[in-house]
Amino acid sequence: IFFLTSDQMEQRKKNQYTLLRRKMAGNDVPPRRGKVLTVDTMNANVKKVEYAVRGPIVQRAVQIEKELKEGVKKPFNEVIKANIGDAHAMGQQPITFFRQVLALCSYPELLDDNKFPEDAKNRARRILKACGGSSIGAYSASQGIDCVRQDVSRYIEHRDGGIACDPDNIYLTTGASDGIVTILKLLTTGEGRTRTGVMISIPQYPLYSAALAELGAVQINYYLNEEKCWSLDIDELQRSLEAAREHCRPRVLCIINPGNPTGQVQSRQCIEDVIRFAAKEHLFLMADEVYQDNVYAEGCAFHSFKKVLFEMGPKFSSTVELASFHSTSKCYMGECGFRGGYMEVINMDPEVKAQLTKLVSVRLCPPVPGQALMALVTNPPQPGEPSYAQFIAEKTATLNNLAQKAKMTEEILNTVPGIRCNPVQGAMYSFPRITLPERAIKDAKAKGQVPDMFYCMKLLEETGICLVPGSGFGQKEGTFHFRMTILPPTDKLQTMLRKLKEFHQQFTQQYS
Repeated sequence: IFFLTSDQMEQRKKNQYTLLRRKMAGNDVPPRRGKVLTVDTMNANVKKVEYAVRGPIVQRAVQIEKELKEGVKKPFNEVIKANIGDAHAMGQQPITFFRQVLALCSYPELLDDNKFPEDAKNRARRILKACGGSSIGAYSASQGIDCVRQDVSRYIEHRDGGIACDPDNIYLTTGASDGIVTILKLLTTGEGRTRTGVMISIPQYPLYSAALAELGAVQINYYLNEEKCWSLDIDELQRSLEAAREHCRPRVLCIINPGNPTGQVQSRQCIEDVIRFAAKEHLFLMADEVYQDNVYAEGCAFHSFKKVLFEMGPKFSSTVELASFHSTSKCYMGECGFRGGYMEVINMDPEVKAQLTKLVSVRLCPPVPGQALMALVTNPPQPGEPSYAQFIAEKTATLNNLAQKAKMTEEILNTVPGIRCNPVQGAMYSFPRITLPERAIKDAKAKGQVPDMFYCMKLLEETGICLVPGSGFGQKEGTFHFRMTILPPTDKLQTMLRKLKEFHQQFTQQYS
Protein backbone atom coordinates (compact mmCIF):
# COMPACT_ATOMS: atom_id res chain seq x y z
CA ILE A 1 0.00 0.00 0.00
CA PHE A 2 1.38 3.36 -1.04
CA PHE A 3 0.33 6.60 0.65
CA LEU A 4 0.62 9.82 -1.40
CA THR A 5 1.51 13.10 0.18
CA SER A 6 -0.75 16.10 -0.42
CA ASP A 7 1.80 17.53 -2.88
CA GLN A 8 1.84 14.26 -4.80
CA MET A 9 -1.97 14.21 -4.89
CA GLU A 10 -2.04 17.75 -6.27
CA GLN A 11 0.54 16.85 -8.93
CA ARG A 12 -1.47 13.79 -9.93
CA LYS A 13 -4.58 15.95 -10.46
CA LYS A 14 -2.59 18.35 -12.63
CA ASN A 15 -1.27 15.46 -14.74
CA GLN A 16 -4.79 14.08 -15.23
CA TYR A 17 -6.08 17.53 -16.21
CA THR A 18 -3.22 17.98 -18.70
CA LEU A 19 -3.92 14.55 -20.22
CA LEU A 20 -7.62 15.37 -20.52
CA ARG A 21 -6.86 18.66 -22.29
CA ARG A 22 -4.57 16.88 -24.75
CA LYS A 23 -7.30 14.37 -25.54
CA MET A 24 -9.80 17.17 -26.07
CA ALA A 25 -7.37 18.96 -28.37
CA GLY A 26 -6.88 15.77 -30.30
CA ASN A 27 -10.64 15.44 -30.74
CA ASP A 28 -10.89 19.07 -31.96
CA VAL A 29 -12.92 20.11 -28.91
CA PRO A 30 -12.26 23.83 -28.46
CA PRO A 31 -11.17 25.09 -25.05
CA ARG A 32 -13.74 27.05 -23.05
CA ARG A 33 -14.02 30.68 -24.17
CA GLY A 34 -16.13 33.76 -23.42
CA LYS A 35 -19.57 34.57 -24.83
CA VAL A 36 -19.93 34.96 -28.60
CA LEU A 37 -22.40 37.81 -28.08
CA THR A 38 -21.38 40.54 -25.65
CA VAL A 39 -22.12 44.23 -25.32
CA ASP A 40 -18.81 44.85 -27.11
CA THR A 41 -19.53 42.44 -29.99
CA MET A 42 -23.25 43.17 -30.54
CA ASN A 43 -24.67 45.42 -33.26
CA ALA A 44 -23.47 48.92 -32.35
CA ASN A 45 -26.57 50.55 -33.83
CA VAL A 46 -28.84 48.70 -31.40
CA LYS A 47 -26.98 50.29 -28.48
CA LYS A 48 -27.86 53.71 -29.88
CA VAL A 49 -31.58 52.95 -29.80
CA GLU A 50 -33.56 54.80 -27.11
CA TYR A 51 -37.31 54.73 -26.49
CA ALA A 52 -38.31 57.15 -23.77
CA VAL A 53 -41.97 56.10 -23.68
CA ARG A 54 -40.84 52.87 -22.00
CA GLY A 55 -37.59 54.16 -20.53
CA PRO A 56 -36.12 54.37 -17.01
CA ILE A 57 -39.10 56.16 -15.44
CA VAL A 58 -41.52 53.51 -16.66
CA GLN A 59 -39.20 50.76 -15.44
CA ARG A 60 -39.13 52.42 -12.01
CA ALA A 61 -42.94 52.73 -12.09
CA VAL A 62 -43.20 48.96 -12.58
CA GLN A 63 -40.88 48.42 -9.59
CA ILE A 64 -43.00 50.73 -7.45
CA GLU A 65 -46.16 48.82 -8.40
CA LYS A 66 -44.50 45.62 -7.16
CA GLU A 67 -43.45 47.36 -3.95
CA LEU A 68 -47.01 48.54 -3.32
CA LYS A 69 -48.31 44.98 -3.80
CA GLU A 70 -45.71 43.76 -1.30
CA GLY A 71 -47.00 46.23 1.28
CA VAL A 72 -44.25 48.85 1.06
CA LYS A 73 -45.61 52.17 2.38
CA LYS A 74 -45.69 55.04 -0.10
CA PRO A 75 -47.29 58.50 0.01
CA PHE A 76 -49.79 57.19 -2.60
CA ASN A 77 -51.87 54.05 -3.18
CA GLU A 78 -51.37 53.48 -6.91
CA VAL A 79 -49.20 54.35 -9.87
CA ILE A 80 -51.03 56.38 -12.52
CA LYS A 81 -49.39 55.59 -15.85
CA ALA A 82 -49.91 58.62 -18.04
CA ASN A 83 -46.80 57.88 -20.06
CA ILE A 84 -48.26 56.02 -23.05
CA GLY A 85 -51.29 56.21 -25.32
CA ASP A 86 -52.72 52.85 -24.23
CA ALA A 87 -56.43 53.70 -24.12
CA HIS A 88 -57.88 50.44 -22.81
CA ALA A 89 -55.24 50.16 -20.08
CA MET A 90 -56.48 53.56 -18.92
CA GLY A 91 -60.10 52.41 -18.75
CA GLN A 92 -61.49 53.31 -22.20
CA GLN A 93 -64.11 50.75 -23.19
CA PRO A 94 -63.86 48.85 -26.48
CA ILE A 95 -66.41 49.30 -29.25
CA THR A 96 -69.01 46.56 -28.79
CA PHE A 97 -69.44 45.74 -32.49
CA PHE A 98 -65.69 45.31 -33.00
CA ARG A 99 -65.37 42.87 -30.11
CA GLN A 100 -68.47 40.94 -31.18
CA VAL A 101 -67.10 40.32 -34.68
CA LEU A 102 -63.64 39.44 -33.35
CA ALA A 103 -65.20 36.99 -30.89
CA LEU A 104 -67.15 35.37 -33.73
CA CYS A 105 -64.01 35.14 -35.85
CA SER A 106 -62.04 33.62 -32.98
CA TYR A 107 -64.74 31.08 -32.05
CA PRO A 108 -67.00 30.50 -35.10
CA GLU A 109 -69.34 28.22 -33.13
CA LEU A 110 -70.76 31.47 -31.72
CA LEU A 111 -72.27 32.17 -35.14
CA ASP A 112 -75.15 29.94 -34.01
CA ASP A 113 -75.72 32.06 -30.88
CA ASN A 114 -78.72 34.40 -31.15
CA LYS A 115 -77.11 36.87 -28.71
CA PHE A 116 -75.04 38.30 -31.57
CA PRO A 117 -76.59 40.75 -34.07
CA GLU A 118 -76.90 39.58 -37.65
CA ASP A 119 -74.66 42.30 -39.11
CA ALA A 120 -71.83 41.22 -36.78
CA LYS A 121 -72.29 37.63 -37.92
CA ASN A 122 -72.23 38.66 -41.59
CA ARG A 123 -68.96 40.57 -41.10
CA ALA A 124 -67.42 37.59 -39.34
CA ARG A 125 -68.51 35.20 -42.09
CA ARG A 126 -67.02 37.48 -44.76
CA ILE A 127 -63.69 37.71 -42.93
CA LEU A 128 -63.53 33.98 -42.21
CA LYS A 129 -64.33 33.15 -45.84
CA ALA A 130 -61.26 35.16 -46.86
CA CYS A 131 -58.99 33.23 -44.44
CA GLY A 132 -57.21 29.99 -45.18
CA GLY A 133 -59.28 27.11 -43.80
CA SER A 134 -61.84 29.70 -42.66
CA SER A 135 -59.64 30.39 -39.63
CA ILE A 136 -58.01 33.59 -38.42
CA GLY A 137 -55.26 31.30 -37.13
CA ALA A 138 -54.03 30.79 -40.71
CA TYR A 139 -51.40 32.92 -42.44
CA SER A 140 -52.73 35.51 -44.87
CA ALA A 141 -51.17 36.96 -48.00
CA SER A 142 -48.11 39.00 -47.03
CA GLN A 143 -49.67 42.26 -48.22
CA GLY A 144 -52.80 41.44 -46.23
CA ILE A 145 -56.19 39.82 -46.77
CA ASP A 146 -57.57 40.98 -50.11
CA CYS A 147 -61.08 41.88 -48.92
CA VAL A 148 -59.63 43.89 -46.02
CA ARG A 149 -57.41 45.88 -48.39
CA GLN A 150 -60.52 46.56 -50.46
CA ASP A 151 -62.29 47.84 -47.34
CA VAL A 152 -59.33 50.11 -46.57
CA SER A 153 -59.35 51.37 -50.16
CA ARG A 154 -63.07 52.27 -50.01
CA TYR A 155 -62.56 53.91 -46.61
CA ILE A 156 -59.80 56.16 -47.99
CA GLU A 157 -61.91 57.04 -51.05
CA HIS A 158 -64.83 58.02 -48.81
CA ARG A 159 -62.58 59.96 -46.39
CA ASP A 160 -60.93 61.88 -49.22
CA GLY A 161 -64.09 62.86 -51.09
CA GLY A 162 -63.96 60.28 -53.87
CA ILE A 163 -60.26 60.43 -54.80
CA ALA A 164 -59.43 56.98 -56.19
CA CYS A 165 -57.50 54.47 -54.08
CA ASP A 166 -56.02 51.32 -55.61
CA PRO A 167 -56.15 48.33 -53.19
CA ASP A 168 -52.82 47.23 -54.65
CA ASN A 169 -51.26 50.32 -53.05
CA ILE A 170 -52.48 49.19 -49.61
CA TYR A 171 -50.24 47.15 -47.32
CA LEU A 172 -51.68 45.90 -44.05
CA THR A 173 -49.13 46.20 -41.24
CA THR A 174 -48.43 45.26 -37.63
CA GLY A 175 -49.60 48.61 -36.31
CA ALA A 176 -48.47 51.79 -38.03
CA SER A 177 -44.96 51.39 -36.55
CA ASP A 178 -44.25 48.33 -38.70
CA GLY A 179 -45.10 50.21 -41.89
CA ILE A 180 -43.03 53.25 -40.90
CA VAL A 181 -39.92 51.16 -40.19
CA THR A 182 -40.41 49.17 -43.41
CA ILE A 183 -40.48 52.30 -45.56
CA LEU A 184 -37.43 53.70 -43.76
CA LYS A 185 -35.58 50.44 -44.53
CA LEU A 186 -36.23 50.96 -48.23
CA LEU A 187 -34.98 54.53 -48.09
CA THR A 188 -31.80 54.08 -46.02
CA THR A 189 -28.66 53.79 -48.13
CA GLY A 190 -25.20 55.28 -48.73
CA GLU A 191 -22.16 55.94 -46.56
CA GLY A 192 -20.66 59.07 -45.05
CA ARG A 193 -21.98 62.21 -46.71
CA THR A 194 -24.19 60.14 -49.04
CA ARG A 195 -25.96 58.42 -46.11
CA THR A 196 -29.74 58.89 -46.14
CA GLY A 197 -30.94 61.77 -43.99
CA VAL A 198 -34.48 61.72 -42.57
CA MET A 199 -36.16 64.94 -41.45
CA ILE A 200 -38.21 64.52 -38.27
CA SER A 201 -40.03 67.07 -36.14
CA ILE A 202 -38.71 68.04 -32.72
CA PRO A 203 -40.44 67.23 -30.43
CA GLN A 204 -40.89 63.83 -32.09
CA TYR A 205 -42.33 60.42 -31.38
CA PRO A 206 -39.32 58.30 -30.30
CA LEU A 207 -40.18 55.52 -32.78
CA TYR A 208 -38.53 57.66 -35.44
CA SER A 209 -35.25 58.38 -33.68
CA ALA A 210 -35.06 54.74 -32.54
CA ALA A 211 -35.66 53.37 -36.04
CA LEU A 212 -33.12 55.75 -37.57
CA ALA A 213 -30.51 54.75 -34.98
CA GLU A 214 -31.09 51.06 -35.64
CA LEU A 215 -30.91 51.50 -39.42
CA GLY A 216 -27.90 53.79 -39.26
CA ALA A 217 -29.71 56.63 -41.05
CA VAL A 218 -29.01 60.28 -40.22
CA GLN A 219 -31.57 62.09 -38.09
CA ILE A 220 -32.28 65.62 -39.31
CA ASN A 221 -34.13 67.72 -36.73
CA TYR A 222 -36.56 70.46 -37.62
CA TYR A 223 -38.16 72.33 -34.72
CA LEU A 224 -41.86 72.99 -34.32
CA ASN A 225 -42.79 76.49 -33.15
CA GLU A 226 -44.02 76.24 -29.56
CA GLU A 227 -44.96 79.94 -29.48
CA LYS A 228 -47.43 79.32 -32.33
CA CYS A 229 -49.09 76.20 -30.92
CA TRP A 230 -46.37 73.86 -32.21
CA SER A 231 -46.91 74.93 -35.80
CA LEU A 232 -44.65 73.79 -38.65
CA ASP A 233 -42.69 76.54 -40.37
CA ILE A 234 -41.36 76.13 -43.93
CA ASP A 235 -38.41 78.44 -43.23
CA GLU A 236 -37.38 76.08 -40.42
CA LEU A 237 -37.64 73.11 -42.80
CA GLN A 238 -35.38 74.95 -45.25
CA ARG A 239 -32.84 75.81 -42.56
CA SER A 240 -32.74 72.24 -41.33
CA LEU A 241 -32.39 70.82 -44.84
CA GLU A 242 -29.56 73.11 -45.88
CA ALA A 243 -27.60 72.44 -42.69
CA ALA A 244 -28.00 68.68 -43.15
CA ARG A 245 -26.70 68.71 -46.71
CA GLU A 246 -23.27 69.45 -45.28
CA HIS A 247 -23.01 65.94 -43.81
CA CYS A 248 -25.66 63.64 -45.39
CA ARG A 249 -28.11 63.26 -48.25
CA PRO A 250 -31.61 64.31 -47.12
CA ARG A 251 -34.19 62.08 -48.82
CA VAL A 252 -37.18 61.84 -46.48
CA LEU A 253 -39.54 64.23 -44.69
CA CYS A 254 -41.67 62.78 -41.86
CA ILE A 255 -44.82 64.51 -40.64
CA ILE A 256 -47.05 63.49 -37.71
CA ASN A 257 -50.56 64.96 -38.03
CA PRO A 258 -52.27 65.31 -35.58
CA GLY A 259 -49.06 65.68 -33.62
CA ASN A 260 -47.46 63.37 -31.09
CA PRO A 261 -46.39 64.47 -28.49
CA THR A 262 -47.48 68.04 -29.18
CA GLY A 263 -51.16 67.63 -30.10
CA GLN A 264 -51.26 70.21 -32.89
CA VAL A 265 -53.47 69.79 -35.99
CA GLN A 266 -52.03 71.07 -39.25
CA SER A 267 -54.04 73.44 -41.40
CA ARG A 268 -54.72 72.65 -45.02
CA GLN A 269 -52.47 75.55 -46.06
CA CYS A 270 -49.61 74.14 -44.01
CA ILE A 271 -50.00 70.73 -45.67
CA GLU A 272 -49.96 72.36 -49.13
CA ASP A 273 -46.77 74.22 -48.20
CA VAL A 274 -45.14 71.00 -47.00
CA ILE A 275 -46.05 69.21 -50.24
CA ARG A 276 -44.60 72.05 -52.32
CA PHE A 277 -41.45 71.95 -50.23
CA ALA A 278 -41.10 68.17 -50.67
CA ALA A 279 -41.61 68.51 -54.43
CA LYS A 280 -39.08 71.35 -54.73
CA GLU A 281 -36.44 69.56 -52.66
CA HIS A 282 -37.15 66.10 -54.12
CA LEU A 283 -38.04 64.46 -50.80
CA PHE A 284 -40.06 61.32 -50.09
CA LEU A 285 -43.02 62.23 -47.82
CA MET A 286 -44.09 60.05 -44.89
CA ALA A 287 -47.40 61.07 -43.29
CA ASP A 288 -48.14 59.52 -39.89
CA GLU A 289 -51.91 60.01 -39.58
CA VAL A 290 -52.83 57.57 -36.80
CA TYR A 291 -54.74 60.24 -34.81
CA GLN A 292 -56.91 61.34 -37.73
CA ASP A 293 -60.19 61.00 -35.75
CA ASN A 294 -58.72 62.73 -32.68
CA VAL A 295 -59.41 66.40 -33.49
CA TYR A 296 -60.96 68.48 -30.69
CA ALA A 297 -60.23 72.20 -31.08
CA GLU A 298 -62.76 74.51 -32.65
CA GLY A 299 -61.68 75.56 -36.14
CA CYS A 300 -59.39 72.56 -36.58
CA ALA A 301 -60.01 69.71 -39.03
CA PHE A 302 -58.06 66.72 -40.24
CA HIS A 303 -56.86 66.90 -43.85
CA SER A 304 -55.11 63.83 -45.22
CA PHE A 305 -51.89 64.44 -47.11
CA LYS A 306 -53.18 62.30 -49.96
CA LYS A 307 -56.37 64.33 -50.37
CA VAL A 308 -54.50 67.64 -50.39
CA LEU A 309 -51.85 66.22 -52.73
CA PHE A 310 -54.42 65.20 -55.35
CA GLU A 311 -56.43 68.40 -55.01
CA MET A 312 -53.24 70.35 -55.82
CA GLY A 313 -53.34 68.86 -59.33
CA PRO A 314 -51.21 66.57 -61.53
CA LYS A 315 -48.05 68.67 -61.14
CA PHE A 316 -47.86 67.30 -57.61
CA SER A 317 -50.19 64.28 -57.53
CA SER A 318 -48.28 62.50 -60.31
CA THR A 319 -44.78 63.15 -58.96
CA VAL A 320 -44.59 63.48 -55.16
CA GLU A 321 -43.86 60.13 -53.52
CA LEU A 322 -45.97 59.61 -50.41
CA ALA A 323 -46.51 56.87 -47.85
CA SER A 324 -49.29 57.44 -45.30
CA PHE A 325 -50.02 55.37 -42.21
CA HIS A 326 -53.01 54.55 -40.00
CA SER A 327 -53.60 52.23 -37.06
CA THR A 328 -56.30 50.54 -34.96
CA SER A 329 -54.46 51.63 -31.80
CA LYS A 330 -55.63 55.24 -31.52
CA CYS A 331 -58.66 57.40 -32.44
CA TYR A 332 -61.86 56.10 -30.79
CA MET A 333 -60.77 52.43 -31.10
CA GLY A 334 -57.74 52.30 -28.80
CA GLU A 335 -57.16 48.65 -29.72
CA CYS A 336 -53.37 48.76 -29.23
CA GLY A 337 -52.85 45.08 -28.48
CA PHE A 338 -54.30 43.80 -31.76
CA ARG A 339 -51.50 45.52 -33.71
CA GLY A 340 -53.61 46.41 -36.71
CA GLY A 341 -52.50 49.00 -39.26
CA TYR A 342 -52.11 49.89 -42.90
CA MET A 343 -49.99 52.02 -45.18
CA GLU A 344 -50.82 53.43 -48.60
CA VAL A 345 -48.00 54.15 -51.06
CA ILE A 346 -48.42 56.76 -53.79
CA ASN A 347 -46.19 57.25 -56.86
CA MET A 348 -43.78 54.52 -55.77
CA ASP A 349 -41.49 53.22 -58.51
CA PRO A 350 -42.94 49.84 -59.67
CA GLU A 351 -39.58 48.10 -59.25
CA VAL A 352 -39.24 49.47 -55.71
CA LYS A 353 -42.81 48.41 -54.98
CA ALA A 354 -41.88 44.87 -55.99
CA GLN A 355 -38.99 45.05 -53.51
CA LEU A 356 -41.39 46.33 -50.83
CA THR A 357 -43.69 43.36 -51.45
CA LYS A 358 -40.70 41.03 -51.18
CA LEU A 359 -39.58 42.70 -47.94
CA VAL A 360 -42.96 42.35 -46.23
CA SER A 361 -43.17 38.71 -47.34
CA VAL A 362 -40.15 37.92 -45.15
CA ARG A 363 -42.28 38.41 -42.03
CA LEU A 364 -45.03 36.27 -43.65
CA CYS A 365 -48.04 38.43 -42.72
CA PRO A 366 -49.36 40.93 -40.17
CA PRO A 367 -51.45 39.47 -37.30
CA VAL A 368 -54.71 38.29 -38.85
CA PRO A 369 -56.89 39.38 -35.87
CA GLY A 370 -55.43 42.87 -36.35
CA GLN A 371 -56.31 42.71 -40.04
CA ALA A 372 -59.86 41.68 -39.14
CA LEU A 373 -60.11 44.64 -36.78
CA MET A 374 -58.88 47.00 -39.49
CA ALA A 375 -61.65 45.65 -41.74
CA LEU A 376 -64.17 46.75 -39.10
CA VAL A 377 -62.58 50.17 -38.50
CA THR A 378 -62.65 50.95 -42.22
CA ASN A 379 -66.06 49.34 -42.78
CA PRO A 380 -68.08 49.91 -39.59
CA PRO A 381 -71.84 49.38 -39.21
CA GLN A 382 -73.86 51.36 -41.76
CA PRO A 383 -77.21 53.19 -41.35
CA GLY A 384 -80.05 50.67 -41.27
CA GLU A 385 -77.92 47.84 -39.86
CA PRO A 386 -78.78 46.47 -36.38
CA SER A 387 -75.52 47.63 -34.74
CA TYR A 388 -75.38 51.13 -36.26
CA ALA A 389 -77.06 53.12 -33.47
CA GLN A 390 -74.97 51.58 -30.70
CA PHE A 391 -71.76 51.95 -32.73
CA ILE A 392 -72.34 55.67 -33.40
CA ALA A 393 -73.29 56.28 -29.76
CA GLU A 394 -70.13 54.59 -28.45
CA LYS A 395 -67.83 56.26 -31.00
CA THR A 396 -69.29 59.73 -30.37
CA ALA A 397 -69.18 59.33 -26.59
CA THR A 398 -65.52 58.27 -26.66
CA LEU A 399 -64.41 61.17 -28.86
CA ASN A 400 -66.49 63.72 -26.91
CA ASN A 401 -64.99 62.46 -23.67
CA LEU A 402 -61.46 62.85 -25.05
CA ALA A 403 -62.28 66.38 -26.26
CA GLN A 404 -63.52 67.35 -22.77
CA LYS A 405 -60.40 65.92 -21.13
CA ALA A 406 -58.14 67.70 -23.64
CA LYS A 407 -59.74 71.04 -22.72
CA MET A 408 -59.69 70.30 -18.99
CA THR A 409 -56.00 69.32 -19.08
CA GLU A 410 -55.01 72.53 -20.84
CA GLU A 411 -57.08 74.73 -18.51
CA ILE A 412 -55.87 73.19 -15.23
CA LEU A 413 -52.20 73.07 -16.23
CA ASN A 414 -52.32 76.73 -17.21
CA THR A 415 -53.41 77.67 -13.68
CA VAL A 416 -50.06 76.46 -12.31
CA PRO A 417 -47.30 79.11 -12.08
CA GLY A 418 -44.30 77.76 -13.98
CA ILE A 419 -46.30 75.49 -16.32
CA ARG A 420 -47.50 76.60 -19.74
CA CYS A 421 -49.63 74.32 -21.90
CA ASN A 422 -50.62 74.95 -25.51
CA PRO A 423 -54.15 73.96 -26.58
CA VAL A 424 -54.47 70.19 -27.10
CA GLN A 425 -55.96 70.48 -30.59
CA GLY A 426 -55.85 66.74 -31.27
CA ALA A 427 -54.22 63.35 -30.60
CA MET A 428 -54.04 62.08 -26.98
CA TYR A 429 -51.35 64.12 -25.21
CA SER A 430 -50.41 67.44 -23.70
CA PHE A 431 -46.78 68.58 -23.86
CA PRO A 432 -46.54 71.48 -21.40
CA ARG A 433 -43.41 73.55 -20.83
CA ILE A 434 -42.16 73.64 -17.27
CA THR A 435 -39.94 76.26 -15.66
CA LEU A 436 -37.39 74.67 -13.31
CA PRO A 437 -35.44 76.56 -10.63
CA GLU A 438 -31.73 76.93 -11.31
CA ARG A 439 -30.84 74.95 -8.18
CA ALA A 440 -32.94 72.01 -9.40
CA ILE A 441 -31.13 72.10 -12.73
CA LYS A 442 -27.75 72.06 -10.95
CA ASP A 443 -28.82 69.20 -8.65
CA ALA A 444 -30.01 67.18 -11.64
CA LYS A 445 -26.72 67.66 -13.48
CA ALA A 446 -24.78 66.73 -10.35
CA LYS A 447 -26.69 63.44 -10.32
CA GLY A 448 -25.98 62.90 -14.02
CA GLN A 449 -29.63 63.39 -14.98
CA VAL A 450 -31.34 65.61 -17.52
CA PRO A 451 -33.34 68.21 -15.51
CA ASP A 452 -36.79 67.17 -16.73
CA MET A 453 -35.92 63.51 -16.11
CA PHE A 454 -34.96 64.53 -12.55
CA TYR A 455 -38.30 66.34 -12.21
CA CYS A 456 -40.38 63.44 -13.56
CA MET A 457 -38.56 60.88 -11.41
CA LYS A 458 -39.23 62.92 -8.25
CA LEU A 459 -42.86 63.31 -9.35
CA LEU A 460 -43.15 59.52 -9.67
CA GLU A 461 -41.51 58.80 -6.30
CA GLU A 462 -43.62 61.36 -4.43
CA THR A 463 -47.02 61.11 -6.14
CA GLY A 464 -47.08 57.87 -8.16
CA ILE A 465 -47.67 59.80 -11.40
CA CYS A 466 -45.71 58.40 -14.34
CA LEU A 467 -44.99 60.91 -17.11
CA VAL A 468 -42.32 61.03 -19.84
CA PRO A 469 -39.74 63.86 -19.72
CA GLY A 470 -39.64 66.13 -22.74
CA SER A 471 -35.97 65.27 -23.30
CA GLY A 472 -37.15 61.84 -24.48
CA PHE A 473 -38.90 63.50 -27.42
CA GLY A 474 -36.41 66.27 -28.13
CA GLN A 475 -36.80 69.95 -27.28
CA LYS A 476 -35.03 73.26 -27.81
CA GLU A 477 -31.92 73.73 -25.72
CA GLY A 478 -32.72 75.30 -22.36
CA THR A 479 -36.40 74.34 -22.37
CA PHE A 480 -38.05 71.56 -20.35
CA HIS A 481 -41.30 69.70 -20.86
CA PHE A 482 -43.16 66.51 -20.09
CA ARG A 483 -45.65 64.47 -22.09
CA MET A 484 -48.87 63.41 -20.40
CA THR A 485 -51.73 61.42 -21.88
CA ILE A 486 -55.30 62.68 -21.52
CA LEU A 487 -56.57 59.08 -21.40
CA PRO A 488 -57.23 58.41 -17.67
CA PRO A 489 -60.90 58.48 -16.63
CA THR A 490 -62.09 62.02 -15.88
CA ASP A 491 -62.08 61.63 -12.09
CA LYS A 492 -58.60 60.08 -12.09
CA LEU A 493 -57.33 62.72 -14.53
CA GLN A 494 -58.63 65.47 -12.23
CA THR A 495 -56.89 63.84 -9.26
CA MET A 496 -53.69 63.50 -11.26
CA LEU A 497 -53.76 67.14 -12.37
CA ARG A 498 -54.41 68.27 -8.78
CA LYS A 499 -51.46 66.22 -7.50
CA LEU A 500 -49.28 67.50 -10.32
CA LYS A 501 -50.19 71.09 -9.47
CA GLU A 502 -49.35 70.55 -5.78
CA PHE A 503 -46.10 68.78 -6.62
CA HIS A 504 -44.91 71.52 -8.98
CA GLN A 505 -45.59 74.22 -6.40
CA GLN A 506 -43.71 72.26 -3.69
CA PHE A 507 -40.86 71.41 -6.07
CA THR A 508 -40.46 75.06 -7.06
CA GLN A 509 -40.49 76.15 -3.42
CA GLN A 510 -37.99 73.44 -2.39
CA TYR A 511 -35.42 74.43 -5.02
CA SER A 512 -35.91 78.21 -5.03
